[in-house]
Amino acid sequence: MSPIDWAMRPLKKYADFSGRAPRAEYWWFYLLTVVAYIVAMILDSIVGAGGAGGFGLLSIVVMLGLLLPSLAAGVRRLHDTDRSGWWLLIALVPLVGAIVLLVFWVLEGTRGDNRFGPDPYSAELAYA
Repeated sequence: MSPIDWAMRPLKKYADFSGRAPRAEYWWFYLLTVVAYIVAMILDSIVGAGGAGGFGLLSIVVMLGLLLPSLAAGVRRLHDTDRSGWWLLIALVPLVGAIVLLVFWVLEGTRGDNRFGPDPYSAELAYA
């Protein structure tokens, strides 16, 4: 799969919190999200709509539009490492929570099937 295909998968699975997301899917989508935020903030500043912190109307729309797929991709990424999606709540712990989540998201996923589904890199799912 191409990087664009990986980045678009979470948008196709907009609110799907089940299954697993391999590292490629999560991190390419994360890059797409960051680029979308930057473009929206630049466009907001060009039209003079940038408010506090550079967020204007377009930035807020992009942020809200990508919130649910970002949460779903994060949960599926945790599932790939055989962890419950409830681990996302550790982000509420200042600094430490973000570091723990980053480590979980960077780790290699479980090889083979786990309790959340089949291996996303298996041959039968590679082109799904």
